[in-house]
Amino acid sequence: MDWRLVLGALRFAAWLGMAAPRLPKPGSIGLAERLAALPVQDAPIGRPAIVRWNRHAVPFIEADDDGDLPVLIGIVQAHLRLGQMEMFRRVAAGRMSEMVGAAAIEFDRTVRIIGFARAVPEIQRNLPAATRTWVEAYVSGVNHVLVKAPLPPEFGLFALEREPWTVADVLTLGRLYAFDNSWLVWLRLIGAYGGPGWRELWDRISAHTAVPREAVLGVNNRSGSNAVAIAGRHGGKPWIVADPHLGLTLPNNWIAMGYRAPGHRAVGLMIPGTPFMATGRNDWIGWAGTSLHAHVSELCDVSDLPVEQIEARPEKLRVRWGRPRTVAVRACATGPILSDSRFFRTASGRTLALRWAGHAESDEVTAMLRLERARDWKGFRAALQGFAVPGLNMIYGDSEGHVGHALAAWIPRHRHSNDLIAPGGGPWKEFVRGDELPNWFDPANGFVVSANDRPRSGQVIGRFFSPRGRADRLSELVGRMARPDLASCAELQRDVRSESAQRLAQLLCRALRVSGRLPSEHERCIALLAAWDGSYEEASRAAALFERLLFHVARRFYRDRVLAAYGASWAMRDLILHDLEAVPPEKLTLLVRQALRRSVRCRGNATWGELHRLRLDHALGGIPVVGRRYRFLDLPAGGGSDTVMKTSNPLAGGRHAVRFGSNARFIAGLSDIDEARVVLLGGQDGWFGSANFLDQVELWRRGAYLRLPLSGKAVEIEFPIVTAFAPPGG
Repeated sequence: MDWRLVLGALRFAAWLGMAAPRLPKPGSIGLAERLAALPVQDAPIGRPAIVRWNRHAVPFIEADDDGDLPVLIGIVQAHLRLGQMEMFRRVAAGRMSEMVGAAAIEFDRTVRIIGFARAVPEIQRNLPAATRTWVEAYVSGVNHVLVKAPLPPEFGLFALEREPWTVADVLTLGRLYAFDNSWLVWLRLIGAYGGPGWRELWDRISAHTAVPREAVLGVNNRSGSNAVAIAGRHGGKPWIVADPHLGLTLPNNWIAMGYRAPGHRAVGLMIPGTPFMATGRNDWIGWAGTSLHAHVSELCDVSDLPVEQIEARPEKLRVRWGRPRTVAVRACATGPILSDSRFFRTASGRTLALRWAGHAESDEVTAMLRLERARDWKGFRAALQGFAVPGLNMIYGDSEGHVGHALAAWIPRHRHSNDLIAPGGGPWKEFVRGDELPNWFDPANGFVVSANDRPRSGQVIGRFFSPRGRADRLSELVGRMARPDLASCAELQRDVRSESAQRLAQLLCRALRVSGRLPSEHERCIALLAAWDGSYEEASRAAALFERLLFHVARRFYRDRVLAAYGASWAMRDLILHDLEAVPPEKLTLLVRQALRRSVRCRGNATWGELHRLRLDHALGGIPVVGRRYRFLDLPAGGGSDTVMKTSNPLAGGRHAVRFGSNARFIAGLSDIDEARVVLLGGQDGWFGSANFLDQVELWRRGAYLRLPLSGKAVEIEFPIVTAFAPPGG
């Protein structure tokens, strides 16, 4: 243990408790006061423009000049989320130690080893002129707020200084958001690599990846998500339905927005710090993405590489409340030496390099700017050719009722290793790009669905996928829709039933019902489980009992290292079901009865919502004791790890917090330009104390939405509050 890091963390916690700036009381700052803080004069625009707002602080930008639009996007994003954007900017650069002290030194070292900015100079040099102009204009809008508006509370909390944004900052942030899901899997598996029983464990996990039904596993990227496009049928309209899955924190990872200029019209969801609509619709098409879990990263063993072929450079870290530290960052021809990070060390001490498509030159900004102006499937697919990371399933629908599913990724054109760690070698030089990857247009069933499941293709796309449970459930529900409408699409996003959980519950029931008398309380539990349909509703006692029972079964059946490896998987419960089905009946009965006795003693009558808690807090909320002031809500939650409305949880023996899952919803009826809806889990404004910091939570819980129209009159009605911006001298 590095006691310097422990002391650094304690020092930061003590400072937060005694000397941190006081935060405004939630809801104490109204929308009018927040809008009054906007620097509307001398904005870096060429012509006067307006931004309309609804009462939830959702903006709609109206610009008469295309060149002014990215400036206003930057102004609006910075007004709402500057504190969040500044934190992410420093995370991407490996500068957390400047904010929180020595506790973040190893995190910063790891980020600098990965090198999110490694390809940025080359990307920036080769940006098309139109894209460069767009991003520069966006940056000027962010800097206008940074220089002329009041600073958000994060500047005081983290001792941030006013540092002008650059195009390189935006591109580096984009690479941070392209963080590969595989790295999270490696973190959980790498410690066991090469140890006793490793080959058996790896074969057990990877065997499931070979069969489509049981494919497993998988800062801020599209690490999950559901997306559906439904063609117009039975006299109905075409729809696109999307809910991204990310970490559940405040502020939300998304900003809802609309805008129009002579060459641009779109509404939907943007990511703070990026100048394009990530999920949304224009006049003609709608689009949404889910994580593809593509094979865009490899761990490579370079232990035998001569020392002279590994380059080292010193990196200086500024440390809050401490002296600067210098850390060594090493790299070879394959990539950065990731095993120099304590998070990625193997038990055998092998030297591992990271090979990542994100270190190659690609241009996702241009791809997305072209996509949001596309008018048909051909333009949609053409736009995605330059999109490399993160690998995405891109779902498409249009106003004429066509639907499609394209893969957006650069996958290396080489033989893939069947092990967690591949042999060493040089960097990837050739990639299979979007035009060579499979796509699906207007399938016979009339809809397309993506839920991080393995694409149905003979090509090698990736290794770690989510099980098909969510995708199959979505397909089942869409297939039942006689005539899709807003209500049925909204109901789709809130579905909490898991067929695989029901199957596992029935297996446990059969084991318990083997001959032999049981206490009446145990009989009641068996009856409850037997009648359960797999729905994780807040009021369900059966869901709570099932999860507690599964927790105690797994703790008795598996060794810790196996559970830890399964915990890296997005298919933990599927893997457990597969294993338990192979257990001799007598042994399984004894195991489950022992687990049931323990389950009944531990909150035996609780509901799922009493155990499964939706806790919304700031990143600082996890700090012991003093973090309580950054925790805002603790509510019962429905759903689970394997349901369409994803509220992910590990094996849960008792009360626990949801930290990952659905955190935004978007629905658009594509035949009507005014039929788009959105809601965020949290609120639109990231300013502590704002009335719009948490105001959408109740909308979320009851399945309500905010309307995002595109036509002129509807926009005026829906966004009645107007802020006028004047150019210099205007």
